[in-house]
Amino acid sequence: MNRRLLALPAAVVAVTVGLCGCSSGDSPGASGSTPAAAASIKVVASTNVWGDLAGAVGGDKVQVTSIITSPDADPHEYEASTRNQLSLSEATVVIENGGGYDDFIDRMLKSAKNGSATVLNAVTISGRKAAAGAELNEHVWYDFPTVVKVIDQLEQAYAKADPSAATTFQQNADALKTKIDGLVRQEAALKQKYDGQPVAITEPVPVYLLDAAGLRNKTPDEFSEAIEEDSDVPAKVLNETLELYSKHEVKLLAYNAQTTGPETEKVLAAAKQNNIPVVPVTETLPAGKDYVGWMSANLAALGAALGQ
Repeated sequence: MNRRLLALPAAVVAVTVGLCGCSSGDSPGASGSTPAAAASIKVVASTNVWGDLAGAVGGDKVQVTSIITSPDADPHEYEASTRNQLSLSEATVVIENGGGYDDFIDRMLKSAKNGSATVLNAVTISGRKAAAGAELNEHVWYDFPTVVKVIDQLEQAYAKADPSAATTFQQNADALKTKIDGLVRQEAALKQKYDGQPVAITEPVPVYLLDAAGLRNKTPDEFSEAIEEDSDVPAKVLNETLELYSKHEVKLLAYNAQTTGPETEKVLAAAKQNNIPVVPVTETLPAGKDYVGWMSANLAALGAALGQ
């Protein structure tokens, strides 16, 4: 199966921003900026998801460069650019997802010969381990406990880089974690109302969120793993997956709108033909949203779909 990808040199653009905070709705996090001179700490994030969180903790004390920002770009397929290499060579703090999701960061850091940067690996910070015989789900930004741990590590890294602003970083981190607490409550409310309801996915992107909301993923592992690995889905597995919709065995489809192909398009068509609600999910921030607003909208969309 061939994933739908734009030409990466055009689709992957490093965006540098200095962030003044993090709101729970529309946010300047992906577009607002402050003069570079006002920021004392240069930060590079592999994606704008981690970049938004990094900026919210650092405020105007940090200058954040997010490498992957386009919803049409696949981090697994990223190729280094001179501009991003330069950003990494100058970075004080680097935040990567880890778990094989964005290995390009480690390769570029090595080439940049920047051994002094503090590197935060979200998967490592999460403490999550793969179950026996299974692969780790690396999409840990959909896991709120992991996000809180990353926020704490960002605060510590910034305080080390600029001790004079330690109090500011702590206040920013606390404010952001309060907003994450709101997401956890929203998640818990879903679980209270819909615990045990069957759902389906195309890829494991939102699985941490679905699990925390008490929803049961009924998609065959062989299907979602094949889609994620960009390999063909066995015909038997595809038929089993399509029957989830024709037999109305699931309440919704959480559909990764960022990477599609023949098999996922068949699944999407089956869901629509059988009036199964479709909830699009992505791997990067939508335009005009910060992390909290994005995740709140995801949870609201799940609730709306389950309520149909």
